[in-house]
Amino acid sequence: MAELLLELLSEEIPARMQARAAADLKRLLEDGLKKAGLAWRKSDAFVTPRRLTVVVDGLPATQPDVSDERKGPQVGAPEQAVSGFLRSLGGVTLDDCEQREIKGKTFYIARIEKKGGPTTDVLGGVLSAAVNALPWPKSMRWGSGQKRWVRPLHNILALFDGAVVAFDYADVQANGRTAGHRFLNPETFTVRDFADYRSHLAAAHVMLCPSERRAEILNQVNVLAADAGLKLKVDDGLLAEVAGLVEWPVVLMGTIDAAFMDLPAEVLSDTMRTHQKYFSLLNPDDSLAAHFIVVSNQVASDGGAAIVAGNERVLRARLSDAQFFWDQDRKISLAARAPKLADIVFHARLGTVADKVARMVTLAGALAGEVGADKGQAETAARLCKCDLVTGMVSEIPEVQGVIGRYYALNDGHGEAIANAIADHYSPQGPGDATPTAPVSVAVALADKLDTLVGFWTIDEKPTGSKDPFALRRAALGVIRLILENNLRLPLAKVISNAGGDAVKADLLSFFADRLKVHLKGEGVRHDLIDAVFALDGEDDFVRLLARVDALGVLVGSDDGANLLAAHKRASNILRIEQKKDARSYPPTPDEKVFVEDRERDLFQALNRAATASRALTADEKFADAMATLATLRAPLDAFFDHVMVNADDQNVRANRLMLLSQIQSVMGEIADFSKIEG
Repeated sequence: MAELLLELLSEEIPARMQARAAADLKRLLEDGLKKAGLAWRKSDAFVTPRRLTVVVDGLPATQPDVSDERKGPQVGAPEQAVSGFLRSLGGVTLDDCEQREIKGKTFYIARIEKKGGPTTDVLGGVLSAAVNALPWPKSMRWGSGQKRWVRPLHNILALFDGAVVAFDYADVQANGRTAGHRFLNPETFTVRDFADYRSHLAAAHVMLCPSERRAEILNQVNVLAADAGLKLKVDDGLLAEVAGLVEWPVVLMGTIDAAFMDLPAEVLSDTMRTHQKYFSLLNPDDSLAAHFIVVSNQVASDGGAAIVAGNERVLRARLSDAQFFWDQDRKISLAARAPKLADIVFHARLGTVADKVARMVTLAGALAGEVGADKGQAETAARLCKCDLVTGMVSEIPEVQGVIGRYYALNDGHGEAIANAIADHYSPQGPGDATPTAPVSVAVALADKLDTLVGFWTIDEKPTGSKDPFALRRAALGVIRLILENNLRLPLAKVISNAGGDAVKADLLSFFADRLKVHLKGEGVRHDLIDAVFALDGEDDFVRLLARVDALGVLVGSDDGANLLAAHKRASNILRIEQKKDARSYPPTPDEKVFVEDRERDLFQALNRAATASRALTADEKFADAMATLATLRAPLDAFFDHVMVNADDQNVRANRLMLLSQIQSVMGEIADFSKIEG
């Protein structure tokens, strides 16, 4: 068994593209090997800012022998058809073919034995195809060539069992050499295999594995921060990005000028994160420290003093701009900025941001009573929540929108409830984002998301497939989390109507049902149970719906529940078949006077008792108890199906028993649509 090693060395690959490119190259290479009939033991992909590497271990030195059968024309077919078949096989004669009977007819069958050739004969084509097929979100041409790559390609290292695999891309010929760190060890060197390659790279200041670079950065940061009595402000996204910017991480600490520490902490940290890729540090009390972390790709002879000084100088200029906007913005109130929102188009068919805000004010006021918020505060917060979009600070640092609005609202004399609602109204934006809990914040956050959803549904701009350019799935999940995590008893159909969505209400509720399934699936809740409860007419209260789902899950997970489900399916199947045969339906209204058997009377009475009890319990939202009443039907249902023939000879008795089956569906259907439950 042998090893295949491929490295593509180029100019710096954007950090956001690296992980996907490595996975794509590995996948394409594996697909090519499979098509060539080659198996392997293990494959791995690695990526640094300058190189994509794939190593495949356990490849055979030769391709496997192939045995194949080809079905030819029928015996006795025209000579032209037979000779054409033989020509297509190349060198096979009729004597080499066997005659085999297939479905009463005899055909010529040719068996082809192909001895596997050396693996090296196909590897060049496999590698070339993989490199040519590698997709990039953006690519470029360079020099005089026509081939495209994410950045100019410098070198291709391709080895199989220590020997070079010949192929080329963009006039770059594969060879057995590579180079180290661009600045620290730019010299080229020859390698024999992956172990030798990785060892040489480490000696040449290249840390090949992204996870190792991340761990090394974290380790150095923690040591440096601890020595200064500080701690890292955790930022996994920034850590992954920075690990994609350096091949040999060297962590250094800089200082923020004291003059800028009066700026909001979010302005400081977002400026450092977004523009400079610096990590923020925290004091022991979790306040922002006057220091930052920069990760260099250099081992400096002065210990990094010049690098730190340069980064401090750049940060000083950035923060000077932020300080200017901070001072200027506070001279104009948020309310005074509102007219400028009419100059920002929200969507060509939905009007301006000012139009959206007007709708949000009405909706937030209507929602206030539903979520326990002060109506005046909710309307004021909704009126002001987008005004920071026309401030200098947001134009400079878009990431602080909402957050900076909170500071400006406090500066204008508004209370904490209104200011916090302005900061919170975009939340939650993702699975890791905290959900607002303050009533005013909840009202405005719901108004923002529901207005967006109703608006785009109204103009028929809904998500399709994997495309969701307006992040409507995220908005719906945000609404769901706001409702569930705050235990809000929100009649969603009424709220959608208040938002002007009567025409799209049914379809939008269905979309919410799908998003709810996605949300609950991550928590281990069965999608079919959600379907079974959501099928109930008028059920748009997510808290009540989830309580029903939980109770239903307990029921169907029990022996009684499993038996009830089987009985329901049996009743439904019989009823469906007989209704189709009779071309009529049977309502759930059997006549007790027509019953012949005690067991059908017992079931009828048990159904009536269960229906009465479950309706009362459901009205009190005691869903577990309501489900328990269904469990009492197990014995009479078992007895009925074991001893009563539904299709009796007497047509009146038969029809009455079919109505009894319909009553089973009706009574159980008041709790959930059991036909949607799997199993």
